[in-house]
Amino acid sequence: MQQNIARLTLRKEATRNAYNRMGRFYDLLTGRLERKHMDEGLQMLGISGGETILEVGFGAGHAIVAMSRSAGGSGKVYGIDISDRMVEIAGHRVNRAKMANRVMLQRGDAVELPYKDAFFDAIFMSFTLELFDPLEMSAVLQHCRRVLKDDGRICVLSLSKQREDLENEGFMPRMYMLLHRALPRYIDCKPIAVRKILEDAGFRTIDVVDGTICGLPVTIVSAYKN
Repeated sequence: MQQNIARLTLRKEATRNAYNRMGRFYDLLTGRLERKHMDEGLQMLGISGGETILEVGFGAGHAIVAMSRSAGGSGKVYGIDISDRMVEIAGHRVNRAKMANRVMLQRGDAVELPYKDAFFDAIFMSFTLELFDPLEMSAVLQHCRRVLKDDGRICVLSLSKQREDLENEGFMPRMYMLLHRALPRYIDCKPIAVRKILEDAGFRTIDVVDGTICGLPVTIVSAYKN
């Protein structure tokens, strides 16, 4: 048990350091590729004026700003990210959009979300859940259930897989997994069976949309807490 905890601690520190280093180039590396799917996920989440929203792993803050616009002046948007640099970058974006009075960002670990029970109307995660160790995904989603209101909803975007053996899914998934194994700190998202993971955690699926990024399967799942 102690060995597992030590391994996860070292992995998180490596992830934090990697995103701190990538911060200034993050939009160039992933922004345009992910934006279409992010917009689709936000549409599926369907934020209304006055709602209180959480984004787990907000990165450069594009979705944070979009969600704040949808929630309006009476809404609140919270964000948590493991990277100090991403908090800084997203904070600048929020300030430029003149939304600092209704957006709260902090560095932290989603395995232990520091928010009250039944606090949020909705939670958004874009290419974040698959960054966690399989041992931690369940803990992250149980915390999401805890901080969601009883009628709360969640939308998760992730690289996805249809088979256990990704290397039989096609050329691009095979190449991606080779890069993931060679450069795990930078090619860090490992495709997951996102719908099954959400349903195993107790969420009820509302809608599922499949797509691709550069030939890699992407799945967007929206679901209710109950």
